[in-house]
Amino acid sequence: MRVSSIAAVLALGVAGIGLSGCVKATKAPFDQGVCNHVIEKKDGTLQFNPVERNVPNMETCAATLEGMRIRFMRMGLRREQLTGSYQGKFIFVEKEGIYLGDSYEGARFMSLVRTGDGRLAVPGALPAR
Repeated sequence: MRVSSIAAVLALGVAGIGLSGCVKATKAPFDQGVCNHVIEKKDGTLQFNPVERNVPNMETCAATLEGMRIRFMRMGLRREQLTGSYQGKFIFVEKEGIYLGDSYEGARFMSLVRTGDGRLAVPGALPAR
C-alpha cells in the first residue's frame, strides 16, 4: 500500500514537470552592457532594438527607457507602457513604476515606484503620509 502511494506521488511530479514545459517563457538576449527596446510584432515574436551600449547596470537602462517613454509622450504618443531588456532580464516601464522579469510572459517584480510627482524611487524610500 505504501509503495502505491509513493508511485502516485512520483507520477504526479512527473506530470507536473511535463506541464511546466508547455508554458511559454521567452528569454531576453544576454548582450553585455546593451540596453534594448522590445517591440512585440504582429506575429507575436519579439524584436530587440539596441537603444544604448556600454550601459553599466540595469537601473541605468531603466532610466534610459523611462526617458525614451517621456520623449514619446512629448511627441504625442500616449503609450503609458514600454518594454526593454538588459542582460537577460526584461524591464517593464509601467504607469505605476518599473518591473523586472526573467521572461516576457512570466512574473514581474517591482523595482522602482512612481512618486506623487511622477519621479521614480526605490520602494519604501519615501516616508508614508
